[in-house]
Amino acid sequence: MLICTTPAEMQAACRHVRGSAHSLGLVPTMGALHAGHLSLVSAALTQNDAVAASIFVNPTQFGPNEDYAAYPRTFDEDCRKLTEAGVALLFAPTAADMYPSGNTTFVDPGPIATRLDGASRPGHFRGVATIVTRLFHIVQPDRAYFGQKDAAQAAVLRHIVRDLNLPVELVVCPIVREPDGLALSSRNRYLSAGERSRALALSRALAAAGDLAGHGETRAEALRAAMLSVFSVDAGPDAAPVRLDYAAVVDPDTLLPVADTSRGALLAVAAFIGATRLIDNLLIPAHEG
Repeated sequence: MLICTTPAEMQAACRHVRGSAHSLGLVPTMGALHAGHLSLVSAALTQNDAVAASIFVNPTQFGPNEDYAAYPRTFDEDCRKLTEAGVALLFAPTAADMYPSGNTTFVDPGPIATRLDGASRPGHFRGVATIVTRLFHIVQPDRAYFGQKDAAQAAVLRHIVRDLNLPVELVVCPIVREPDGLALSSRNRYLSAGERSRALALSRALAAAGDLAGHGETRAEALRAAMLSVFSVDAGPDAAPVRLDYAAVVDPDTLLPVADTSRGALLAVAAFIGATRLIDNLLIPAHEG
């Protein structure tokens, strides 16, 4: 695996790869890789002649009181995993490379960037949209791979790809979970044993609402109530701190609330488990009949 640290190096390496490959896939990451990331690599390898990955903890998508400085960085281990997985190119720039002195250009996705995580983390999706657009420009992939766990991010990226006519196909891959249902996340390593147990409230809330939907319930209010009931039970006096950020039933493309899920919907939750903010979601298919 060739490791490139500057945009110019990566552009040159990608041009070389595209000279002998018919298609190039990109897996953008912030590192601290787990099986969820590697599932994206696996999908990319099955659909492309060559695969590139990036590792960059993007400062512009973190708020002033968020975990940018503490975000887990496991570069050597990440490189080993990507090499063993079959990735051809790794782009690992510095913040100064991606945001040179005097940088004033950002990508603003518009109102969609203020919904779900965008409401809780102002400016977050502006940072995401900016860095992903820059990665697309540098790598020029045929396809780019993201996880369904970041459903709001996927919706924002679909929006900018459409609006800016970017020549890349977005591929959103299924959530990878632990056997007990916890969605894999690099931030899971922040959790204590007690917090790890309490974090299951997210997947349990989605399962409760999903079960209702599976039995024909299409009222968003009822599905949201099912999610909220799980967090209410998990908020007892002896519980590790669990603070709900949001539990929402929305359109998966616009992230706007829906009242009825007959045409399909996204159930999305975010909660603080102690000091760690986790997200999870479940897609509800269109109701037949």
